[in-house]
Amino acid sequence: MTRIAAVHGALAPHRHTQREITDMVARVCLTEGTDRRVLDRLHDSAKVSTRHTALPLDAYAGLDDFGAVNDAFIAGAVSLGAEAVAAALDAAGLSPRDVDLLMFTSVTGIATPSVDARLVGPLGLRPDVKRVPVFGLGCVAGAAGIARLHDYLLGRPDDVAVLLSVELCSLTFQRGDASPANLVASALFGDGAAAVVACGARRPAAAARPAVVDTRSHLYPDSEHVMGWDITGSGFRVVLDASVPDVVRKNLAADVDAFLADHGLRRENITAWVCHPGGPKVLEAVEETLELPAGALDVTWSSLADVGNLSSASVLHVLRDTLAERRPPAGTAGLLLAMGPGFCSELVLLRW
Repeated sequence: MTRIAAVHGALAPHRHTQREITDMVARVCLTEGTDRRVLDRLHDSAKVSTRHTALPLDAYAGLDDFGAVNDAFIAGAVSLGAEAVAAALDAAGLSPRDVDLLMFTSVTGIATPSVDARLVGPLGLRPDVKRVPVFGLGCVAGAAGIARLHDYLLGRPDDVAVLLSVELCSLTFQRGDASPANLVASALFGDGAAAVVACGARRPAAAARPAVVDTRSHLYPDSEHVMGWDITGSGFRVVLDASVPDVVRKNLAADVDAFLADHGLRRENITAWVCHPGGPKVLEAVEETLELPAGALDVTWSSLADVGNLSSASVLHVLRDTLAERRPPAGTAGLLLAMGPGFCSELVLLRW
């Protein structure tokens, strides 16, 4: 059984209030004379208090082409990724030479050589480390990444695997774009990273809690239009359909119930829900369709308020905070869940 030895979250260096970011978006995205009341309403309703960005706010107006944006992504991702992995390995009591697999996921920039390759030398990883760069999973990738580490470690129970997520969402905001999707994205998303260290069943670890019991993936048909990117000359233009909460209400409960039933469990057996903070409407849909008790998603709501939606890194921050703040009873079941482009969901059953 895969054991999670450490989770470490890192945040981009520049911290701002939601109002400061709203003012920046107004300058960068709205044309002169445009009524900004829609922007203000969307940002006020996002339930985000503060966020972190890779660059100072006054730098965003000068990012005039995709090349410049992507160069900023690579520099930021390497720096933040190195911080997250080094701290996670230290917390797990392991050295970089212990790592057998490094999986890297992001949906906010591209690089070849990939970011994981650029980290091998600076971190002191072995030159024979296996690398798996993943692009395109978006918000679901934190959960899917843990699931794929589990798949790998089932076959290699003596190994150590690391998942690194770096998402610099602010670099994808489109200048001069006052579309609802761009304004909603600018209200929710922040910049951050997270690293998870996982050990196979036969690998000793100083700290190993929780364990991954099983995983489940579900891709919903005819939902490609719901979430993703349009790739344009100016970079990644967000696709974010208003139907996302409806897709959650229609599908999530049945998927969760079937997955839990395969392990003789019901929703009431879950002692902690580790949910990706997709946004207020999505979280309300999760609470409603799963009929969760009051406070079940408090850690998720708090993460949304403190740092915004970090795309794939967010659910890993929620996992870290759950372990630190909730400390679920040992031996009980937990469920980690996220949704993302496809449209799809990923469920990870945990034993605390």
